[in-house]
Amino acid sequence: MGSVLKKLKKALTPKLRCDSSSSTATSPPRPSETTSSEFSITSSSFSREKCCTICLSNVKRGQGQAIFTAECSHSFHFDCIAKNVEHGNLCCPICRAKWDRINVPFQAPNDSVDPQRNHLGSIHPHPEPFSDDEPLLTTSSTQSSVSQSVTIKTHTESPAISASESRANFPVLVSIRAPPLEDPNGHSRTPVDLVTVLDVSGSMGETKLSLVKSAVKFLIQNLGPSDRLSIVSFSTTATRVFPLRRMSDDGRESAILAVESLRSSGGTSIAEGLKKGTRILEERRERNPVASIMLLSDGIDSYYPGGSQLKKQLPASIFSSKTEHGIPVHTFGFGKDHCPTTLHTISDASSGTFSFIESVEMIQDSFAICIGGLLSVVTQELRLTLKSATRGVMIVAIPSGRYFSEISDEGKQGVVTVGNMYAEEEKQFLVYLFVPKSSRSATKTSLLEVLCMYKDLAANELIQVPGERIEILRPKVCSPAEKAVSLEVDRQCNRVSVAEAIAEAQRMAEMGNLKGAKATLAQERSTLLSSPAAQAGDSLITLLEAQLTEVIHRMATMDLYTLTGRAYALSEMSSHSLQRAAATGDSTTWSLTMSEGGNSATSSRAFETPHMSRMLRLSHNLGTNPAA
Repeated sequence: MGSVLKKLKKALTPKLRCDSSSSTATSPPRPSETTSSEFSITSSSFSREKCCTICLSNVKRGQGQAIFTAECSHSFHFDCIAKNVEHGNLCCPICRAKWDRINVPFQAPNDSVDPQRNHLGSIHPHPEPFSDDEPLLTTSSTQSSVSQSVTIKTHTESPAISASESRANFPVLVSIRAPPLEDPNGHSRTPVDLVTVLDVSGSMGETKLSLVKSAVKFLIQNLGPSDRLSIVSFSTTATRVFPLRRMSDDGRESAILAVESLRSSGGTSIAEGLKKGTRILEERRERNPVASIMLLSDGIDSYYPGGSQLKKQLPASIFSSKTEHGIPVHTFGFGKDHCPTTLHTISDASSGTFSFIESVEMIQDSFAICIGGLLSVVTQELRLTLKSATRGVMIVAIPSGRYFSEISDEGKQGVVTVGNMYAEEEKQFLVYLFVPKSSRSATKTSLLEVLCMYKDLAANELIQVPGERIEILRPKVCSPAEKAVSLEVDRQCNRVSVAEAIAEAQRMAEMGNLKGAKATLAQERSTLLSSPAAQAGDSLITLLEAQLTEVIHRMATMDLYTLTGRAYALSEMSSHSLQRAAATGDSTTWSLTMSEGGNSATSSRAFETPHMSRMLRLSHNLGTNPAA
């Protein structure tokens, strides 16, 4: 009997099959808290012979991965099940049969061991560092102190408030505008360190991936010899396919070869791709003044499908706070199957932009807009300080979007932390004040003193720019001219109100209340069209009305909202929160309001800068974009 049992046990021992054509096997990252039950799927859902129920990809021979067949006869990729078992899961994910511990895979065969794993299959606590970045260009800098500095302009809602009147929420507009590039062609601009994190999962397919390759090659060709680029690809796992290298002639050629080598397969692990991309910037030995990540995906994270779940996995260095700016991550959602909530969560946490690319043909133009900004950063660490100029005048609110603002000293001081600004970029902030009655008539009341401080990247020094003192007339009785509403202030009040309405409608739609969401947007549209700026034919109002109309249209049904409405609303919210251009929607929406020459007042990208416009025209002139 003993010999029979031994023979039976030997017959049931799991067999490990390695494809002879493969010398390596990748190991998909699995969250430490994940159990097999979270991903368990009934045997009727997938073919035992064709699908690994952990990563949901093919387990046929000849795919370049080791295959493990358990004693219950179900097959998995060796590395998938090894990682599952590492977390203590000793049951089959399909049939829930309990496995004998001695017969489960704790160690991969020698020809398929991941170099970052130890002999037990665990990830090393200290993976191979990415400190192999190419040294910065050592030639003397061509930059010189810019001839212009940041400019400050202010407007009050009206020229006067009667002496006997107090105002609880009197709006004042403070505008800051960055100087232009010293060289219009950008030859003496600030160099950047850029990491592209590219989705190469199976859903990308040949067509999408081909367009992504063209867009990345466009980016490569427009980087200078002082700029450095690294490329990370991710599917089930993440891989650094190109280290951080300068875009010299040789660097460009090598980068393009790396891009051409990309192939699509496997699942989608956005978190792992972003972690690897962040490590490259964290561990570099030398640093260019500007650094950023561009993350592209067309799918839903296979392991953290919810934005809140994935946010917990993000590297701490990308998060922005009131005291420090993280690494900006600009995210791009391709097509209608990506998760806009996840990508918006990432960009919002890092003070980057989220672009919705409904038509994949718009990928290159979307890249052009983003890189046009990153290649024209002229200021960093910009802070706007506002101080009450008269006793009794208090700062009530500063709706600053994603930029951190703080009111202190009982309303006597306010600070807005802006960070970096692109060449000729403009930021406008409304400051709501409590203005008390005036004790003397026919005089002026000083409202605010404005100060701007920033680091000038060309001169590499801190610059302080004092603004003019903001004053208002206090007559006994205001004339009609003194009551006239400033169109500059009104248009910005409308923009902030529209942004808030879209955010509120999006929140209601997520709760299933589409009727309420559309009613909120319709009411905002009515208010917008009755404003003084609308009556004056202001072009920004036309753009804002088009945005509201489009969001209403995309919330017609829950299916349509899920398909494109959510992504469209989130991309608009991202653009407004940073006052920066982002792609929203398809090429038809894009081209309807795009002006010749990229005039920001009439462009669909209301916050587009001149350098962005130049990059967009260059993208169109290449003739590779069907939407051009």
